[in-house]
Amino acid sequence: MGQVRQGSAVPLPEQWGELPGAAGWKANGKAGVSGPDARGSEGAHAAARPPTLGVVAPFLSGAFWGPVLLGIHETAQRRGIRTLVLRGTPSEVLVPSLARDQVDGWLVIIEFGGLEALADAGIPFITLGARPADIRCPAVLPDNHGGIRSAVLHLIEHGHRRIAFVGNFAAYDVRERRDAYISTLAEAGIPFDPDLVIPCDNNMYSGGRAAAPALLAQLPACTAAVFGTDKNALGTMSELKAAGVRIPEDFAIIGFDDVVEAQSADPPLTTVRQRFEMMGSAACELLASMVAGEPFPPEGVRTANALVLRSSCGCNVVQNFLDMEDAASEEDAGDTLARQMVEQLLLPRPLPPDTPPAAVWPAVTRVVDMYFAALRGTAPAPAAELERAYRQAIAITPDLGALLSTARLMDQLPERRRMSLDTAARRRVQDFVELARLASARARLDAETHSVHQLGVLARTNYDVSFALLGGTQQEYRSLSWLETTTMVWGCLALWDDPAERTELVVAGAYSRDGSPVPANGSRHRLEAFPPAEMLPPSAADGTYMVLLLPIRSVERDWGILVLIGPAVVAMTGDEGTVAIWGTLLGAALERDALLASLSARHADLQQAFASERALSQTVRELGCPIIPLLSGVLLVPLIGMLDNGRAQQVLEKVAEGVSRHEALSVLLDLTGVPFVDIQVAHFLGMTSRAAALLGARVYLVGVRPEIAESLIDVDLGELATFSSLAMALLELGQAGVRAARAAGPAAR
Repeated sequence: MGQVRQGSAVPLPEQWGELPGAAGWKANGKAGVSGPDARGSEGAHAAARPPTLGVVAPFLSGAFWGPVLLGIHETAQRRGIRTLVLRGTPSEVLVPSLARDQVDGWLVIIEFGGLEALADAGIPFITLGARPADIRCPAVLPDNHGGIRSAVLHLIEHGHRRIAFVGNFAAYDVRERRDAYISTLAEAGIPFDPDLVIPCDNNMYSGGRAAAPALLAQLPACTAAVFGTDKNALGTMSELKAAGVRIPEDFAIIGFDDVVEAQSADPPLTTVRQRFEMMGSAACELLASMVAGEPFPPEGVRTANALVLRSSCGCNVVQNFLDMEDAASEEDAGDTLARQMVEQLLLPRPLPPDTPPAAVWPAVTRVVDMYFAALRGTAPAPAAELERAYRQAIAITPDLGALLSTARLMDQLPERRRMSLDTAARRRVQDFVELARLASARARLDAETHSVHQLGVLARTNYDVSFALLGGTQQEYRSLSWLETTTMVWGCLALWDDPAERTELVVAGAYSRDGSPVPANGSRHRLEAFPPAEMLPPSAADGTYMVLLLPIRSVERDWGILVLIGPAVVAMTGDEGTVAIWGTLLGAALERDALLASLSARHADLQQAFASERALSQTVRELGCPIIPLLSGVLLVPLIGMLDNGRAQQVLEKVAEGVSRHEALSVLLDLTGVPFVDIQVAHFLGMTSRAAALLGARVYLVGVRPEIAESLIDVDLGELATFSSLAMALLELGQAGVRAARAAGPAAR
């Protein structure tokens, strides 16, 4: 549990973001949009499409991103606005070109790379969570100044004067919170010490852990710290406790955000609670006003927050956190009690004065009626009905402290109203309050049980999807049949026709659970008209589900875009990036198949190259030892280049083959073009001479230079003789042939 103090929030127009313009929304002045036909050309005007809000977010899940998208979706759905959510930064998802024919205004969350192109396009846009430095546009931001001011002043009330600020100053929000910390110290007359401003590397637990040594160095003079985020605070708390620092006895801590883990920390973390879904809702309202041409705050809006007091700051959370006195009638007291109970669940969002509490928590009136019935002793409290009522409350907030505070309100009512209760009435009130607390705890337990079940479903779904994408065939994963194992109702995979140009998409596969039309495989669509509005299912057109556009990328290339429509886009935003993981796996599958295709093509090329190399090798072999019939009975073998063992073996084989084929008596091995002959090659030449002799021929070496002759001195060359030149060999062999012919006489002729 924790006390809640309303921060000095800047109120939103028309109650936390209900900006004008809901009925007057105009789709950029167009009555309808035209969509591409199967060839990508402009078709006839379709029926007027719903107004459409484009959201650009680098992440789709987590403690911040998920609730922001949920707030956008719920407000858009209430207004009848369709939402297209693009995962990435403006430059990564080609804003403003992508879906330009469908989107009436853009909402860019935190990361602004490529925002200049959107500004140049003249399309209405706002930012959320940060304000760009160089581009002027409306922004939706939390009341960072009011929240930090309430935190610093609260620590000052506890007597602290040496108060540190710890945060990631690369984040716009955290820089605003640091500045608010400095100005609040000045307001309180406390000198600013720059050594007490300690940077973190990020907004997560690891950033807080890394900053702990610098904070420890300031102890014991420094006695308290305000953190830019809860996760930084929780990370530092673990390190301080490990170092023996007692919290809050030795050191007080206040965070910012009120993440779920803040409630269960040891000790529970005092923090500035903000509702991220409020930011999403306010952004949707603001952009709706801009597009409709209605008045809107030119600087944007600030969403409210509240200081939630728990134990880490040194507060006694058991003390009364409300101090209200009035003497209203029991009927008025019931209305007031119901309103206060709902406001506790909504904090820091106010309940508009003209909104009845039952409009937010339908069972609250019945809870109050049961309470007063128990107070009067007219009827016992039905425990089952009370538990059903608190299951409704858990849908408003998961914060157990807020749920238990509704029971505390009922417990304190007699004292605040100065009611005189007898012992029996006091016991009935206590019994009812205990039942309410038990109902709160059970409702919270049911929610946790459901969450664990959903995580199990997610684990099984992700396993099935991973198996299909990484183990299936190309036809299976491109057809998107794997979406059958998920909650998606519609999907479309389109790949770039030219990844370098990225102007046209070609549909590679589509899926529809409810039979809604899907684009034909191979149909082409301009970037500006994708996804094809006329084929989106009714659940997207009426705002039931968001339309998620997920760029599919791998290490090597940008493949295209996966369109997904289904409840998981919103209902599963608290998971660890399930939908983003699917996109990554799909990109990996596309990359794998491209590599396999490349390897297959390369294998075919290698086979062809091997065949060519083999033919060339044979040709080279022939050219490397040509056999030329020079004279009758005389063969010439001109050799050029180095002779190694392999080539010497080739010479031996070719000479033996040539002598047999041509019935030669003499073989001239011309070594004029051979630069060097080593002993191994010389031995092969000797073997060649002896092989030729066995076949009745004699081998002569021609053009043997002195350096080659030296290498042949210690080699057994058999009958091998030498000639200094080819001319001398031809002259000698020619004359020998003439003499032999004459000696043979007429019989030889």
